[in-house]
Amino acid sequence: MRKQDVLKLPSMPAAGPSYPAGPYRFVDREYMVITYETDPDIIRDQLPEPLEPIDAALVHYEWIKMPDSSGFGSYTESGLVIPCRWRDEEMNFVAQMYLDDDPPIAAGREIWGFPKKYAHPKLEIVKDTLIGTLAYSNHLVAMGTMGYKHETMAGNGERTTRTLSKTQVNLKLIPGVDGSPEICQLVAYNLTDITVKGSWLGPGRLHLVPHVNAPVADLPVRRIVGAHHFIADLTLPYGRVVFDYNKDAAR
Repeated sequence: MRKQDVLKLPSMPAAGPSYPAGPYRFVDREYMVITYETDPDIIRDQLPEPLEPIDAALVHYEWIKMPDSSGFGSYTESGLVIPCRWRDEEMNFVAQMYLDDDPPIAAGREIWGFPKKYAHPKLEIVKDTLIGTLAYSNHLVAMGTMGYKHETMAGNGERTTRTLSKTQVNLKLIPGVDGSPEICQLVAYNLTDITVKGSWLGPGRLHLVPHVNAPVADLPVRRIVGAHHFIADLTLPYGRVVFDYNKDAAR
């Protein structure tokens, strides 16, 4: 294999790359997002500096079903997102993610620094209820429920499009061969080419169970703020480094 061939590889292993080159298109991506209040001191502990908390101690708990994802196939994801501030912009910090498919785990961690771990999330409709569950090591660690399509959101999906367009930021941490943090960055990205196909509000509840390897309950539920169910097509492009701990922190 020539050097120029090596440089063209999208990912490891060379004999059968784990994922193709991006960007990545998602069709009929379905979300259930339950927003709740938690303890502000815990928010501060969970946010890596220089990210700052917003005034309200909010958390978005998400389930996302992705039946048609270019390069990744069909899978489901679940995790915690913390609204935060970077300089003058409000962003969403992706704190924890759990999913059931190897290619998006590898690509998510290696490209954008998504905090992905293997687990078993599920999002389904049971009679009149939208139900999300997350099992880790065969034990339930999260369950969210929402009334199915109680209230259609007005505005032709504009509010949902703004929600999806909001800048998201990850802590990308990849050690070098000596174990030191060779890559230690805050990586930001924005979803593009968004088409909202449906968007609904409704009553929601969320139950989190303490687990050492899936610590979603470390951000306890104090009050449910709302629940949002929506379906959209979108593209996940490559990201950008907004802070480099090995360089910027030394200045």
